[in-house]
Amino acid sequence: MVNILFIEDDPAIAEAIMLGLNRLGHIVSHRPDGNTDFDDALLAADLVLLDLGLPGADGYEICRRIRTRSAIPIIILTARSDDIDTVAGLEAGADDYVVKPASPRVLDARIKAVVRRSAPTTPSTETLPAAETFGDLEVDRASLKIHKAGAQLTLTPTEIRLILALTQNPGLVLSRQQLLSAAWDQEYLGDSRIVDAAVQRLRSKIEDDPAEPTFIETVRGFGYRFNHQPR
Repeated sequence: MVNILFIEDDPAIAEAIMLGLNRLGHIVSHRPDGNTDFDDALLAADLVLLDLGLPGADGYEICRRIRTRSAIPIIILTARSDDIDTVAGLEAGADDYVVKPASPRVLDARIKAVVRRSAPTTPSTETLPAAETFGDLEVDRASLKIHKAGAQLTLTPTEIRLILALTQNPGLVLSRQQLLSAAWDQEYLGDSRIVDAAVQRLRSKIEDDPAEPTFIETVRGFGYRFNHQPR
């Protein structure tokens, strides 16, 4: 059972999806747009299911707004299958996306996968120090806390898993599929756009200049490399 905050302006779509998810055992709280107050529902939710094409404040703006206050998993639900729209939603802070129309069982599988991989876990530290410093970046694997220049960063569970995967292999090129397996779910059949968007969000938090990254290097045609060695 997952407590879901569902933001969708189309009443027919909202009713159909809520009915299907309720039958599958989930609890769904619905809001018709981003202008209504949903702070209390957000506090009680385990996941946000967010339509992109909303009136007034659109899904991108709402996603960014949620990300300023919460690391809650977000799945964007959209009729737009265009790559630009999908990537923009992921870059705004979403963890996954589903293109309409989607059956409740498909949504149920994606919801469970996102919640599962967003659950806090303690990585193995048998062969790695519990905490390492890379330049002005400190990665504490035991507490799952990341500090930049002494200040703790606010990262989503996906971003934490991603930086753990990269810093466990400094200097090595990791493919997007390797990062999907390590930072998301070993059985997750995602695509490279999710990795690219997550890397861009992570860079905005750990790099002095995200446009000229020094920590996470893009290796075109292959994937990404973490450039700093631990001190």
